[in-house]
Amino acid sequence: MTNNSSKPLHNRKKHLVIIKMKFFQSLLFFIFISCSLFAQKADEKPPLTRILFIFDASNSMNGNWQSDKKIKIARKLLVESLDSLQFEQNLQFALRIYGHQTNYMHHQDCEDTELAVPFGAYSIPKIKSELYGIRPKGTTLIAYSLEKAAGDFPPCADCRNIIILITDGLEECNGDPCAVSLALQEKGIILKPFVIGVGLDVHFKKTFECVGNYFDAANEETFKKALGVVISQALNSTTAQVNLLDIDGNPNETNVNMTFYDNHTGKIHYNFVHTINNKGNPDTLTLDPVPIYDIVVHTIPPVKKDSFDIAPGIHNIFGIDAAQGNMHLVTPLNSNYKNLDAIIRKDGEMQTLNVQKFGSTVKYLVGKYDVEVLSLPRILIEDVKISQSHTTKVEIPRPGIATVLMNSIGYGSLYVQKGNKLEWIYNLTESSTKESLTLQPGNYRVVFRAKGAKASIFTTEKSFKVRSGSSIAVKLF
Repeated sequence: MTNNSSKPLHNRKKHLVIIKMKFFQSLLFFIFISCSLFAQKADEKPPLTRILFIFDASNSMNGNWQSDKKIKIARKLLVESLDSLQFEQNLQFALRIYGHQTNYMHHQDCEDTELAVPFGAYSIPKIKSELYGIRPKGTTLIAYSLEKAAGDFPPCADCRNIIILITDGLEECNGDPCAVSLALQEKGIILKPFVIGVGLDVHFKKTFECVGNYFDAANEETFKKALGVVISQALNSTTAQVNLLDIDGNPNETNVNMTFYDNHTGKIHYNFVHTINNKGNPDTLTLDPVPIYDIVVHTIPPVKKDSFDIAPGIHNIFGIDAAQGNMHLVTPLNSNYKNLDAIIRKDGEMQTLNVQKFGSTVKYLVGKYDVEVLSLPRILIEDVKISQSHTTKVEIPRPGIATVLMNSIGYGSLYVQKGNKLEWIYNLTESSTKESLTLQPGNYRVVFRAKGAKASIFTTEKSFKVRSGSSIAVKLF
C-alpha cells in the first residue's frame, strides 16, 4: 500500500527550495545591478577645471602696500595658494602676464601680454618660477589680455574654464574689459571671471563688477581671504534646494521643470524636473557656485526669480511661490466633440497661456483665468477660479448637429442670431453640397448663393434652431 501523505510533503519541500533559489537569484541580480550602477557612478569623473591667472605686472605694482610692495605680496600669497593645490585632481593652471615686457617710460605698449605658462598637468612649478621672475614696468591692458585669453584654453567639451584677474589698476589702453568679458561668456569660452583688486579705491568696484565677480583686497589679510574664497568657488560645486511653495508657504509643489539661466549672459546652465525625494523633501541639486542664476519655474504661467547668488560650501535653500490647482475641461456626454480645444488666458489679459484639450486636466497657478472654448460658436467663460490643490471643472452645454444641404456648390456663411444682429461664426466649404456641423444650442441663420448663380438676387437664407443632443437638417432648396 502506498503512503500518499508523504508525497505532498516532499512536493512542498521541493517547492520551498525552488522559491529560495529564485529569491537568491533575484537578490544576486539586484546586488549585481546595484554594484554596476555604483561602479558607473564612481567611474564618472567630474569635469576638468582649468584656471587661468591673469597677473598684473604693470609699473604700478611696484608701489608700496601694507608690509611690502604690491608685486611681492600678491606673488607670495598666490604661490602659497598654488602650493596648497598641487595635489588636487581634475585641476589645471595657466598664467598670463601683462605689462612686464615694455617700460612705460619708453612708450605705452598696449599689446604687452603673453601666455607665460600654458595649461598642463605639472604647471605649478613653472608658474611659480615665472612669478618670481616678474619685474613690473609697463601699462595696464586688461581688455586686450582678456581677449587674448580666449585662445589660452585648448578645445575641451567638458571643462570649466575660469579666469582669475589680479590687478591694482584700471584699463589704460582704451579697451572695454566689460564687453570682452561678456563676449567670452556668451560664447561659452569661460565662466564669469573673478577679479581681485589689489589696493584699489573702493569706488572702482562698480568698474569691475561688469567684468566679473569682484573682490576688494583692501589689505594683505583681505587679499588672502579673497584669494581663498575665489579658489574655493572655482573648485567646488555646491548644493541647493528649491522649495516650490504652496499657498500656505509649505514646500509641497513639485514635478515641474526649472531652468537655471546665467544672470549675466542669459545662457542655460541647467534643467531640473523638480522632485520630492523619498524622505518627503525637495531633492538636493548640485550646482556650480560661480554664476549668478535666474530661475524660471515652468508652471502655467511660468514663475521667474532673478539673481540667485549661490553661496559656495554650504547647502543653499531657496523658496519660490508656485501654488497650483487643476483645471479639468469636461467633455459633454454623448457629444460629437472629439478634438475640442480651449484657449486659456489670465483673467483680463490677451496673452495665450495654454491651449488645453477637453477631457484633460492641467495644473495652473492659483488665480483667475478666462477660458475661450473653440466650439461653434466660441464660448468665453470668464473668472474661472483655480484654488490650491483643488480641481476646478469647466463644463459646456451638450451640442447638437446641423446638416446643411445645398442643391449645388456655392458660397455660404453661418451666423449665430442674437436678436436683430447676425454674428459670423463659419464659412461653408465651397466644394461641397452637404456639411454637418457640431453647434452649441442656439438660434442660427445660414446665407448662401450657388456658384452658378451670377446675380445677388439668387441669395437664399434660412434660420434654424439647434437643441442639445438633437439633429436638424437645413435645406437650402
